[in-house]
Amino acid sequence: MNDTPCPCGTGRAYAACCGRWHAGPLQLQAPDAQALMRSRYSAYVLGLADYLRDTWHPGTRLAEPLRFGPNVRWLGLEIRRSKVEDENHATVEFVARSKQGGRATRLHETSRFVREGGRWYYVDGDLH
Repeated sequence: MNDTPCPCGTGRAYAACCGRWHAGPLQLQAPDAQALMRSRYSAYVLGLADYLRDTWHPGTRLAEPLRFGPNVRWLGLEIRRSKVEDENHATVEFVARSKQGGRATRLHETSRFVREGGRWYYVDGDLH
């Protein structure tokens, strides 16, 4: 999978894009909110529930384990807007498209991110 295109849509190889945040010496070290957003989308595509849990802020993280819907096929990610509020807060507006059981769905959200202890975390988001 090292040479395959990253699911997040940058056109870069997975290993040089989101893969480095998923595993290895840079695991969980996405440098900014947009990189974390992209890596979380890729984690959904690849079924990496532990990564999603570990990048979700402990104050808003779901108590129960994350479960993936059966037969969900992720179709793409579009970053609409990324805004740095200050050095520790940012928002990313995105649209993620998927298909399940022949039905297309679209998740349009403006997500909030916070950096604590040098790491970025997903906090929550507003659906559009």
